[in-house]
Amino acid sequence: MSTIPVWERYLGIPLLKVHDAIYRKTNGWVGHKIPGQAPILLLHTVGAKTGIARTNALSYLLDGGSYHVVASKGGDPKAPGWYFNLKANPTVEINVGPKRMPATARIIGPDDADYARLWKLVNENNSHRYDGYQKRTTRPIPIIALNPN
Repeated sequence: MSTIPVWERYLGIPLLKVHDAIYRKTNGWVGHKIPGQAPILLLHTVGAKTGIARTNALSYLLDGGSYHVVASKGGDPKAPGWYFNLKANPTVEINVGPKRMPATARIIGPDDADYARLWKLVNENNSHRYDGYQKRTTRPIPIIALNPN
C-alpha cells in the first residue's frame, strides 16, 4: 500500500510528470526554476540492471559547489530507481538549466558527519517536505552530493 496521500498521488504526481516531460524535452531551457519552488536539475544515470540511459528531474540545493538531491521517493519504503543506478555507477551527468556537465555522486547517510546540517538545508529548501517523507518510512532517506567534475 502506498504511503503517498491521495491528493499527492492523483494531483501532485501527474503535475510533476508533466513538468518533468517539459524540462526534458526542452533540455533544461524550461523548468529549471518554478516560482515558489526549489530549483530543479536533470540527473542522467545509466540503469544498474538494464544499462539504459535514464533521466530524472529532481529538486536540488547548491552547497559548497555540490548539488544535493534527496532519494526520498515521497517517503516510499523503497528508494527511487535512480538511487540504485548511481549507487552502481556514481559517474553521472546533470543538467542545471540548459548547462549539462559530468559529475560524481556521493551518498550521504545519517552516519555521515555532515548529514544533519545538510538535511536541515535540503528540508528548508524544499518547504520542509522531507521531514514528512521521513515520517512515512522506516528507511533512512539519503542525501546525494553531485560533484561536478
